[in-house]
Amino acid sequence: MVDIDAAIGFVVAHGDAVERARLSWLRTGTPAPPEALDKAEIGQSSDGGWPATWNSDVASVDATCFRLVELDDLGALGRPAARRALDWLAAAQRSDGCWEEDEALAGTAPEWARPGDPEARLYLTANAAFWLTVAGLDARAAGPLDHRVGGAYAGVVHGAAQALAAQLRPDGSWPSFLAAGWLSAAVLHRQQMFYESARMKAVLAERMPKISPADAAWLAATLRRVGVDDQEWTMVAARRRLAETQRSDGGWDSDDGHQFDVHATLAVIRAFR
Repeated sequence: MVDIDAAIGFVVAHGDAVERARLSWLRTGTPAPPEALDKAEIGQSSDGGWPATWNSDVASVDATCFRLVELDDLGALGRPAARRALDWLAAAQRSDGCWEEDEALAGTAPEWARPGDPEARLYLTANAAFWLTVAGLDARAAGPLDHRVGGAYAGVVHGAAQALAAQLRPDGSWPSFLAAGWLSAAVLHRQQMFYESARMKAVLAERMPKISPADAAWLAATLRRVGVDDQEWTMVAARRRLAETQRSDGGWDSDDGHQFDVHATLAVIRAFR
């Protein structure tokens, strides 16, 4: 069984000011202090996106989605910075419903965000569509609000969902990174494309015993954010995986180094609080 109290203790002991503010919002809905919000929003480009650490000049789809995770945990998706970021993501969608990083990032982007790579394109499409899905009703864009899934971004999200569903293989797998699976499943679930979403979740559940703790946390937090019940098969499998990989100090290992262990632990708290 996942020990949420121990996880909370780990974040309190090892998190920075922003991470502790995220914990407070997730636990009790306590509004984040202005300094934490300012820190989470720092570095935003004038066009609304955030640049990646691997290139400080060009806004990145992947980096912008990562910042939206932090803002969501701070209850800040309705703030102007988040609205600008979401508007930037919506405007960056291509005519085929997908997203891709700027070609200027080709020489520095990691494999999951490399311009021109079809696996990266599918992952970025799933990630951008997920945030436009969950934030559309919270972050009011400049245009008229649409009360369909995705709110002001309903048309953008619908186009992305069609592009994602078109990439599904007969066995429910997809031609991209593992994370593209749970992000796509979440988007399709909210679009009421339940059959397509269920096929992807079945594949994820089968792979769960080999999924890293950080990925299991990200998967669970993603699916819960769109309303997947925590007793659903894939969520039960994720909880089992996280229970067996929780460390004695209450935290979980991040795939990106121990400096991100608190971030991974917050994802578990987000999923199972």
